[in-house]
Amino acid sequence: MDTHPSLKVNLEANDENVDPKDTYNAAYIIHFLLGAGYLIPWNAFITAVDYFNCLYPANHINKVFSVGYLAAAMTVLVILLCWSRFNRVNLSSVRTRLNLGQGLFILALMVTPVTDWIDHGNNQAGTGSNVAFAVLVSMVVVSGLADGVVGGSLVGATGGLPGRYMQAIFAGNSTAGLMVSMLRIVTKASLPHTRNGLRTSTQIYFIFSSVIVLLCVVCTNVLDKLPVIQCYRNRKSVDDRSTQLHKSIETDNFWEVMKKIRWLVTSVFMIYVVSLSIFPGYLSENVESKYFKDWYPIILITTFNVGDLLGKCVTAIYVPRGTHGAIWCSMARVVFYPLYTGCIRGPKWMHTEVPVIVLTLMLGVTNGYLTSVLMINAPKSVAIEESEIVGITMQTFLVVGLVVGSVIGWIWNL
Repeated sequence: MDTHPSLKVNLEANDENVDPKDTYNAAYIIHFLLGAGYLIPWNAFITAVDYFNCLYPANHINKVFSVGYLAAAMTVLVILLCWSRFNRVNLSSVRTRLNLGQGLFILALMVTPVTDWIDHGNNQAGTGSNVAFAVLVSMVVVSGLADGVVGGSLVGATGGLPGRYMQAIFAGNSTAGLMVSMLRIVTKASLPHTRNGLRTSTQIYFIFSSVIVLLCVVCTNVLDKLPVIQCYRNRKSVDDRSTQLHKSIETDNFWEVMKKIRWLVTSVFMIYVVSLSIFPGYLSENVESKYFKDWYPIILITTFNVGDLLGKCVTAIYVPRGTHGAIWCSMARVVFYPLYTGCIRGPKWMHTEVPVIVLTLMLGVTNGYLTSVLMINAPKSVAIEESEIVGITMQTFLVVGLVVGSVIGWIWNL
């Protein structure tokens, strides 16, 4: 005998009182891996700065990469945000977007070493040709497009889940940077410190990065089948049905949501304006070390990634209920500008490695912790049916901050 529709809704509503069990923390681990996976390509390109600077010494590699990658990602996120303004983003379409974006990641990561093999065969001098550089930058742009698709969809879909899953994504983001940095160090140290050795290590490094993204493709398709995710999806579907009539007559709902989170999006924007105007461009081009030599940019990038990971892991232990403190701290990070300027033009003792490394660690820790706090709390500050659009909006402003910061990063060359 069929159950009356109203009784079904009541039964589903009663199920909301029972928190579904994440068996073996599988959903948490997969969100962690997916968070790492969509930043693997970005970190792969910027951490190979030693090799690309060797191939294209006349170009500001990391700054060109930042502008191209992040502008592409921002374009996709703005389109996704506008589309979400008028359409509901369901979980199955999210899986499709993730698979599409991850496929583009693998394409970009594999084309880079293949182009290098071809170009090296035609150019024995060791420097890259203009055509090869154009292909490299185009692959960076393709990765940026994929980042917008994967990052926006993943963060948007996770906004309707408990905060621990959002924390997993951003902890995974930091792990991606650290993982790639360590992979770069291993491949660089395991081969002769020659031009050919550097080339071979970079090619191996990109191939391993592609394998990691391929693992994320598997995780993407497993996630949708987990009972805990299906339970949360069904619960959200009930909430959406219960508010559908109200949403249909509430034409200004989007702008009301934006008004609720205006300080949160401003804060996440400021965090990444400051971070990207310093990392990785300043760290890879504007400071030098006679002791570490060409290892210095890799050490600084690794230091930032370690700090970022530590900051995001702290939120697994403690997340403040309010966001006022995080908002003020986000604005206060502009103090890094005069401090880093002192490392270039200040007293002689500030030109040494220790102050730069300490500042870089602090930059990473504050970036990681504040980002995680804001991204966890933002979807919880609105009704559950608005959480997806809040997640996409926060991710969009995060990337806009990355773009603005990467452009500001050119000021260090003046």
